[in-house]
Amino acid sequence: MCEFSGLFFLLKMNPIILKPKTKTLIWGTEQWGISAHPNGDDEVLNEEYSGKTLSALWKENPELFGNVQGDRFPLLTKIIDTNADLSIQVHPDDDYASKNENGSLGKTECWYIMDAKPKATIVIGHNAKNSDEVRSMIENGRWSDFIREVPIKKGDFFFIEPGTVHAIKGETVILETQQSSDITYRVYDYDRLQDGRPRQLHVKQSIDVITAPFVQKKPPLDDSKTIGAVKQLVSSSFFTVWHGVVEGELEITQNQPFLLCSVINGTCSLDNHTFAKGDHFILPNNYGRAIFKGNAEIIFSSL
Repeated sequence: MCEFSGLFFLLKMNPIILKPKTKTLIWGTEQWGISAHPNGDDEVLNEEYSGKTLSALWKENPELFGNVQGDRFPLLTKIIDTNADLSIQVHPDDDYASKNENGSLGKTECWYIMDAKPKATIVIGHNAKNSDEVRSMIENGRWSDFIREVPIKKGDFFFIEPGTVHAIKGETVILETQQSSDITYRVYDYDRLQDGRPRQLHVKQSIDVITAPFVQKKPPLDDSKTIGAVKQLVSSSFFTVWHGVVEGELEITQNQPFLLCSVINGTCSLDNHTFAKGDHFILPNNYGRAIFKGNAEIIFSSL
């Protein structure tokens, strides 16, 4: 029994701990907490992978990620903290992005609202009845008619498919899980200036990809995707996302090819590691049972 326990200890994998990239933008900050995208490739902090980025680890150590096939790490996790409204925007799907954006992935994403001011709203969807009305409203600047706003509060969750008009508004903090893509089409940017010039818009591309009419759907779920006593938020063909609460102790089973973990509130420990709000790490393939201790909220995601 002791020999088996000792062998298990020697074989136990370590969490892959990441140093996020933080970007300051016209409307606030983006922390690319788990990213191997060329525009924000996180450094791996583990001593055994010293000097490597997440993209290098994906290519050189595929066994850590369950030998998942693909030429790039497929997911990207951000914390977005706004002090002003983001542009009204839309993302393409894989097919459109591949053909028009140099082989990029499309951008399916989801938002967990970490914090929001009282009576906060977001933009999600539009009010046009069909594609012709989408074009007319955009080209004629009928923004109050076009834009659809919904109220939000801390703890809300939204699944945003490609073709969905959306925007985060000021004084809101979200955890975003998305495909590893940096393709955003700005439909409208409130005529604001950056360095004395209007920011680039992508009106043609936006009209090409906006889905009309907009239909609000519930996030798809998959009861077969379980990792323990945590709440599943969405399970799509691109990712599954869970929300876990550590109240003293939370046990999960890492039974995915890899499991992305982002602490969004509080502090917790796992094995010999301590994590606080804003920390991000990956539980690699075959990590097995994970027991978190402390008081915290964690967003988990995988394929």
